[in-house]
Amino acid sequence: MSRPDIDEEDKPLDPSVERVRRKLIRFFIINLGLLFIALMAVIGGVVYKSRTATPPASVAGGDIKVPAGSQISGEIMLPAGAKVMSQALSGNRISIDAELADGSRTIFLYDIAERRLIGQFAIKAQ
Repeated sequence: MSRPDIDEEDKPLDPSVERVRRKLIRFFIINLGLLFIALMAVIGGVVYKSRTATPPASVAGGDIKVPAGSQISGEIMLPAGAKVMSQALSGNRISIDAELADGSRTIFLYDIAERRLIGQFAIKAQ
């Protein structure tokens, strides 16, 4: 004798159930296709960005060429009577916080590679 569950599997589906099954399969295939296209777009974007990426900016002091065994030197001119309170170096630029002879404070910004003053900022209280 045959089992009842095997007989039920072999029977064709009801036409309305078959339509729903076909719609679900079509929905599944379309969504997988869209997902695949979206994934390929993301991978293509990553590959494009990696090939056209600009090289990183030069490291601090990278523009100043100093031969081995020597050192760079120069002069930074501050106004007469100025006292250096602090300094900071960032790349090829140095900022000097100075107290001037009249007691006011100013920040001088120098470009070491070009050996010139590129900014002067007065510090004032409100």
